[in-house]
Amino acid sequence: MKPLTGTGACRRTNADNTIRAQFPDLAEAAARDQMSYRGFLAELLMAECDDRARRRSERRIKAAAFPREKSVWSFDFEANPHVDPAVIHTLATCDWGKRGLPLCLIGDSGTGKSHLLIALGTEAAMAGYRVRYTLATKLVNELVEAADEKVLAKTIARYGRVDLLAIDELGYMELDRRGAELLFQVLTEREEKNSVAIASNESFGGWTRTFTDPRLCAAIVDRLTFGGNIIETGTESYRLASTRAAQAQGAATG
Repeated sequence: MKPLTGTGACRRTNADNTIRAQFPDLAEAAARDQMSYRGFLAELLMAECDDRARRRSERRIKAAAFPREKSVWSFDFEANPHVDPAVIHTLATCDWGKRGLPLCLIGDSGTGKSHLLIALGTEAAMAGYRVRYTLATKLVNELVEAADEKVLAKTIARYGRVDLLAIDELGYMELDRRGAELLFQVLTEREEKNSVAIASNESFGGWTRTFTDPRLCAAIVDRLTFGGNIIETGTESYRLASTRAAQAQGAATG
C-alpha cells in the first residue's frame, strides 16, 4: 500500500495525533469510572471533535488577518466607563452577525475602538463566521488597483462573501470621490446580507471630511447604521491615562 500524501494525509495525521494524545488519560478515566466500551469510544470521539473545532477556529482567526490578538475579556471597562460591558458581552454572542446587522464603534484615539473591533471579530470567527479585517485605506487602495486591473467585480464579490467585514480607522484620512464610490460598492454588495463593523475616530457629522461628496457620505452612513449598533467609546484616551499613571507611580517610587 502506498503512503498517504497531500491534504488528506495531513487531516488523517492530525486526527491520529489527537486520538493518540488523548487515549492514555481517557483510558485511565474510563477504567477508573468503570465506563462501558461505548462510553469510552464516545469520549474519545468527542475529544477528536473538540480538537477539530479548535483547529477550525484557529484557521478562521488566521484568515481574518487581525493585526494582533485582542479579546472582550481583556478590555478594561473600568478605565473606559463610556462602554457598557453588558452591551459588549451581548454583541460577543454574535447574534447581530447572524442577522447581517452593522456595528459602528465611534470615539477618539486610545478609547478602545480597535480593541473591541478585533475582539468582537475574533468572537465571530470562533463562532463559525468567516471574518475579514482591513484598514479603510488599505481596502480602498485594493479596490482602486482592482478597478485599474479590470478585476473590480471579482474583488467586490470576494469581500461580499465573508460573513463579517471589519473596517478599522475609517475617517483617519480623506478619500477622493473614486475611492469613496468604490467603498460604497462594497457596502452595497453586503447590505442587509452580511455584517460590516467599522471603527472610526470621527462622529458621523465629521464624515464629510472623509467623504467629500455630501450625498455619497449620507448614503454610506445610512448603509452603516440602518438597524445596527452604535457604540461610542468617548473622547478620553485611557491608553494615555494609563501611561501618565504609570509615570506618576514611577516618579513616586523613584
